[in-house]
Amino acid sequence: MTAPWQPLLEWWFGTFESPNEIAADKGRLWFGKRDSQDLEARTRFGDWVEQALAGGLTEWAQRPEGWLALVLLLDQLPRMIFRDAPKSFAGDLRAQALVAQGIAADFDRQLRPIQRVFIYLVFEHCENLAVQNEAVSRYIDLVAQQPETDRTLFTDYLNYAEKHQQVIARFGRFPHRNAVLGRESTAEELAFLSRPGSRF
Repeated sequence: MTAPWQPLLEWWFGTFESPNEIAADKGRLWFGKRDSQDLEARTRFGDWVEQALAGGLTEWAQRPEGWLALVLLLDQLPRMIFRDAPKSFAGDLRAQALVAQGIAADFDRQLRPIQRVFIYLVFEHCENLAVQNEAVSRYIDLVAQQPETDRTLFTDYLNYAEKHQQVIARFGRFPHRNAVLGRESTAEELAFLSRPGSRF
């Protein structure tokens, strides 16, 4: 019997085996900004996202892969479905709590390395330096566990986590979220946002 979350995981991770192949196949879905992808996320998984944001689908979190799928519904898909709207961050707090619970149960170590990237990414999205430090630590460990053939890919994810950490260390928040969340930017933040690569 197919697990209910399997279509989501197949859409997100595809069918390749190696992390490099998966990233090459799915990188644009993960980190690109395309209306067609956002529409597909909304059409295929929008109902699940709404259930997850409302506190539902808790039974999924009883198994590592279901836990991963629920984390995606709370953290990644709202950023697509509700892009440039406050609701894009509505699942963050629940996702952070869910990730902490799953890590305490060692669920992350039962996932494939490329899947673990999206577990630790939840911490990377948090506007709290201690949590950012935890994200970087998790990625450092993840890199160290990879064979040489995959290490460059995972080092890229670590570098990205460190960039997030540096922004939170400097500002205590992500300035690029200010406009969406109705927060007033400081002069220093505006100067930062004017530079290339300042928006994640």
